Parts: sequence; structure tokens; C-alpha cells
Amino acid sequence: MYLCCGDALFDMFADKSGGSSVALSGHVGGSPMNVATGLARFGHHSRYFTKLSSDLFGRRMRLHFDNNNIDVTHCLQTDLNTTLAIVETRPDGSAAYVFYTDNTADVSIDTSELPAELPDDIKVIHFGSYSTAVSPTSEALMALAARESKHKLISYDPNLRPTIEPDIEKWQAVFTGFAGSAAVIKASDEDISTLLGKNRQDQFVADCFDHGAQLVFITRGPDGASGFSAAGEVANVDGVSVDVVDTVGAGDTFQASILHWLAAENHIADTAQIEGIVDLQACMTFAVKAAGVTCTRSGADLPTLAEVL
Repeated sequence: MYLCCGDALFDMFADKSGGSSVALSGHVGGSPMNVATGLARFGHHSRYFTKLSSDLFGRRMRLHFDNNNIDVTHCLQTDLNTTLAIVETRPDGSAAYVFYTDNTADVSIDTSELPAELPDDIKVIHFGSYSTAVSPTSEALMALAARESKHKLISYDPNLRPTIEPDIEKWQAVFTGFAGSAAVIKASDEDISTLLGKNRQDQFVADCFDHGAQLVFITRGPDGASGFSAAGEVANVDGVSVDVVDTVGAGDTFQASILHWLAAENHIADTAQIEGIVDLQACMTFAVKAAGVTCTRSGADLPTLAEVL
């Protein structure tokens, strides 16, 4: 039912010794890949589209796909290296990233390499993060979103990474391009501040609806989340209190949970639109609870459905 597209990296977590040497521990990552993993662990037929390296990291990534029952039928092959992210966790569990994306596999997809067509059983396609802003993958994925938005529901999380693409005008153009195809848009409060400036969340929501979105969600870390519908409904949920190990993958867990909940409540059909009236409060309550589970673990280790219910 779901196809997620884009990032394919390894998060390399730095040890907390503070000394002059650095020990790294790797974990498969990438925002849309985390969403694909979350959907698979919730019991859905989850697919992924990216370009995978033949290097060590790419081979380990394939094991991750196999172990989580993620379909990689549409993935492309390359000898280019895998993207790496060096992750340093702060005392509050938040993370600082440094990315190595120069001529790497997942940012080298050309428009000519897109699948000519997608199976009818794919109902939802999700896009997000740095792969939407780095050429040539950015242009390829935007073309795929525009092409498929006529037949399939498009989900989008900008998940800005200014350390990869520092040009905010580029991110603004990318947001406009993908938002024009998306029915469901989710962003963090930090993303919105980077994209539009401080205290512009109302403007962000209005822009999303101007572009044609049906549902918009804003996450605020420990302060919970807000949801908005094109029909004018607004809902807010508080965060949950958990013992935070780190926050890596929490936003992606929220995204996967929203998409799962929409399917479970029969809001996803054979159209590119959300069906029926969505209970935003219930939807986000589930998503915030799931994200809280991820925060109790190291790295983007998303929960199963049984661990959330």
C-alpha cells in the first residue's frame, strides 16, 4: 500500500567520551526510510525507492530491508558510496548532525531512472528530507510526486537539513514543488522557523492549504502536536512523558503513525484524496504515543503496533 522515497543513509552515532578520539556506532537511517520501517512494523506492505550502494553500508541496508519485510523491487543499484550522517546526541536527547552526501548513492537519482509506472496497489507515496533538495534526486522525486499525485495520495515532510543544503530559498522552492502535490503535510516547529522565520506557523498552515493539502500536522517535540484540516478543524495534543534516550526518528515515527492511522480508519481509498472526516485528536494521540516509544530507544528504532496499543 505504501511507497516511501529518498534518503538511504547510515547514522553514525559518536560516543560520549568527550576525548580526542571518536568511536562510532552505525544504524540504518534516513527520514523516509524510517517511515517505511515504521509502516512495515505496523503490519503494512511497505516499499522503498532509492538508489542503493554496493558498499558495506548498502549491503547492511539490504539486510535491514529484509529483516523488516520492506519491498525494494523499485530500488536502483550503484557503486557510489552510501550517504553517512555523524550524529552527536546532546544532554537532552536531541541530536546534532553532520552529513556526508558528496556524490553519494541516494542523491544521484536521475529523472530518467524513475519507474515507468507503479503498481495499482500502492495507494500512498511519501517524500521528505534532504533527498528532496539535492540534485539530481530532488528533481526526480518532484517529478514522481507530480506524476503520481493524480492517482495516489502524496505525503510530504520537508524535514529541512540546512547543513546539507544551506540555501533556504532552495528549500522554499522545494517546499512549493512538493506541497503542490501533497494531500498530507507534516513539519516540525523547527522546520517551519527555518523555512519561513519565527512565529510563522499559521502562515505555514495557510500556505499548505493554498497548495491543496487536506491535512497538515505540526510537531513540537515534548510539547506535542497540532493538526489542521482543509475543512477548518483544529486539534492539539500534549506530549507524553518518557525517559528520553534520544529523539532520533521521533518525527518519522509520528509520520508513519499518521499514515497508518488514516488507513486503519478507512480514510485512504482508491483516490488521491483523504476520504471522510478525520478525527485529528485520536489520530495525533496515537502518533504522539508511538513517537514517545521511539524516544526511549537509541537511534531510529521504531515500534511495532503491539508496542503502541
